Amino acid sequence: MNRPGQLTRLKRAAVSRLARWSARRHRGDTLPFTVGRQRIYIIPTRFGVALALLVAAMLLAGLNYNSNLGLAFGFLLASLALVAMHHCHRNLLMVCVDAVTDVDAFAGGEACFEFSLRNDAAVERCGIEIRCGDSAAEPLDVPALGCSRAVVAVPVAERGLCRLERFELRTRHPFGWFRAWTYVHCPLTGFVAPLPRGARLPPAAGAAGAVPLAEARGDEDFSGLRAYSAGVPLKHMAWKVLARGGEPAVRSYSGLAAQPDWLEWSSLPQLPAEDRLSQLCRWVLDGESMQRTYGLRIPGTEIPPSRGPRHRSACLRALAAYPRPEARQ
Repeated sequence: MNRPGQLTRLKRAAVSRLARWSARRHRGDTLPFTVGRQRIYIIPTRFGVALALLVAAMLLAGLNYNSNLGLAFGFLLASLALVAMHHCHRNLLMVCVDAVTDVDAFAGGEACFEFSLRNDAAVERCGIEIRCGDSAAEPLDVPALGCSRAVVAVPVAERGLCRLERFELRTRHPFGWFRAWTYVHCPLTGFVAPLPRGARLPPAAGAAGAVPLAEARGDEDFSGLRAYSAGVPLKHMAWKVLARGGEPAVRSYSGLAAQPDWLEWSSLPQLPAEDRLSQLCRWVLDGESMQRTYGLRIPGTEIPPSRGPRHRSACLRALAAYPRPEARQ
C-alpha cells in the first residue's frame, strides 16, 4: 500500500473541498483585492503540532512532579505560540493584491502571471508566498507603506486556454509554527499559442515590392533621415547633408510602399490543423520582427492588418483560442 501517495491524495481532496466551500461562501472577487479578517484561514504546521505536544507533555510533567520551573517554561512556550499565531494571521491582514489576469504564452513553455502586493500599514509584511495551482513564486517581503512584485510561472504543455479559477496567498511568518492563507477567487487566463515552427514562406514574402516596413518609403510626408544603405535610389539621398560634410543619409517618408500581408489558413491546405497553427504563429512572429503590416484569417476569425504589440497579442490569442480538432468533432 502506497501510504504517502494516499496521504497526498487525501490532502489535495481536502484542500479542493475547502477552496470550493470558500468560493461558494465569498463568490467572485475583483482586483485589486484587500484581504479582510474573515478571509484568512490558519492552522498549525507539523512543527506547530509537535510544539503543542511538547508543551502538553511539559505541563503534564510539571503538574505530576510539582515542578514550578517546568510549569513556567511550558506556559511561556504556550504564550509564545499564541503570539506567533497572532502575528502569522496579521501578516496577511489588509494586504492589497493586484494581478495581470490575461497573459500570453507558447505551448511547452510557461504562462507568467505578474502580481503586485501593496502594504498600507506601518508594519512590514514578511514571507508572503503567492501560489497558482501547484506553481508558486519565492516568498517576498512587502515593506511598510510600500509595494512588492512577484511573477508566478505556470507550466503550459498544450495549446489552448489555461484558466485558473483562483490563486492563493499564504505565509508561515514568523516561526513556521502556523500557516495562514487566503483564496482570491479571481480567474487567471493564459492564452497558450501554438509552438512557432515551420519553414514555409508567407504568401506575400516573395511578391514584388514586398519589403520590410522599416525600409518602405513613399512620397507623402517627410518623416526624417536614416543612414544610407546600398541599393537605395539616388533620388532619396539627402544631398544637402552630404554637401555640408555630413555622413551619407537617406530621406524617409511616412507613405508605405509595401502592401499588407494576409496570413491565411487557406494557404496551407496540405497541413494538419495543429501544424497550420504552428506555421501561422511563426509567420506572425516573423512579420512583427520585420515590422511588416499583416492580417490573420482563420476559420471563424479575421483580424485586419496592423502591427505592434497589441496586434501581435490579438493574433496569438486567436491562434490559441482556435478549437482543438477533437473539440470540433
